Amino acid sequence: MAFVRDDFGPIGGQAKAGNTPAMYVYTTTEAQTAVRASGYFNDLSDTLSVGDMIIVHGATGGTRTVTMHIVVSNASGVVDVGDGTTIGAVADSD
Repeated sequence: MAFVRDDFGPIGGQAKAGNTPAMYVYTTTEAQTAVRASGYFNDLSDTLSVGDMIIVHGATGGTRTVTMHIVVSNASGVVDVGDGTTIGAVADSD
């Protein structure tokens, strides 16, 4: 599966550009290992800057996951994000 622009959006007051990193959210049925691959977010090379953060609602083996990825490079149209930090797996044991 590939990146879907409609499933990506800004969090908070992103209308004001500046020197601070921006924060975004993205939802997908893919595992974070697919999302963190270099080039996955290339369609956003004109939007993302190094240091921006992307919260990804993904899935691993049918379990929803939430990870935070930081844009580590964006050059010549190629966007690369960090491996990501797991914020949690969405599960309910009751």
